[in-house]
Amino acid sequence: MPMRTRIFAAILGRISTPVEEAEDFAKLRAGRRALQSSTIGRRVFGAVDKGADVETIEWGGGRRAIVYRPKGSIAPLPCVVNFHGGGWVQGNPEQSGWLASRVAVRNNVVVVSTDYRLAPEEPFPAAVEDCRDAVDWVVKNADELGIDPERLAVMGDSAGGNLTAVVALLARDAGGPGIRAQVLIYPGVEMYDKWPSEIRNAEAPVLTSRNMRAFVRLYLGEQYGTEDFRASPIRASSHAGLPKTFIVTAELDPLLDNGARYRDALSAAGVPVRYAEYRGALHGFMSLPGVSPPAKRALDDIVDFLRQAL
Repeated sequence: MPMRTRIFAAILGRISTPVEEAEDFAKLRAGRRALQSSTIGRRVFGAVDKGADVETIEWGGGRRAIVYRPKGSIAPLPCVVNFHGGGWVQGNPEQSGWLASRVAVRNNVVVVSTDYRLAPEEPFPAAVEDCRDAVDWVVKNADELGIDPERLAVMGDSAGGNLTAVVALLARDAGGPGIRAQVLIYPGVEMYDKWPSEIRNAEAPVLTSRNMRAFVRLYLGEQYGTEDFRASPIRASSHAGLPKTFIVTAELDPLLDNGARYRDALSAAGVPVRYAEYRGALHGFMSLPGVSPPAKRALDDIVDFLRQAL
């Protein structure tokens, strides 16, 4: 693990409350936002690409999204809808700014990075409903957004990767909207089973096994124990007919096997899958470009995948 990453992980461990110990979730989220806007946070999380125009919009009666588009671009453009991570409990669209803006500029696409309702105040399936509604809203408002709804992809990291996988399944089952590609960045696809990477990386920086289990219980709430594929997309009865997929994983991540096993499930169903495991990378590394060199390599790979898909 690079020394910069070790230092940041140590700082994060000292200033943040583990989710399993949190009692005030509004305070937990405020602490995350404060870290993002701090001097060290700006260096660690990275800046928005200067080649992107950025606009914050409201949709669906109170939901919020940040729209990134290349400066001087001519509509209509392809669109990528992005869902942030944070264990379904915390996080915000701003934390995806480094990645979303660069995907927009380098792929000449519009990226719509949306929020969604968070647990435990709004447990499963509230986030699923919001993310599915976001994709529907984007397609219905294609002209206003300056996008081509026929060239649509979805992307998300961690909990956002889970939601991305679920949205793709729901769109397939409903016969639309048509999604050409999905990018799943260290996704959580299984709520209960404990696979070897979680045991091996149980005390990893950024995300531990205890954190994972706490996030799941907070997210599912009274529905803990459900086998609904909207919670665990790997449990869907079929994965056939899903869009071409790129799965990004990190070597030192408890969730590594979630991504690898979802790759296997999709491949077995005939879905074209590209897969990459980034050596020395921690969970969350795509949000930490200032301290995690693999983030820039993974960005290149995501850009290349979306260029071919869209």
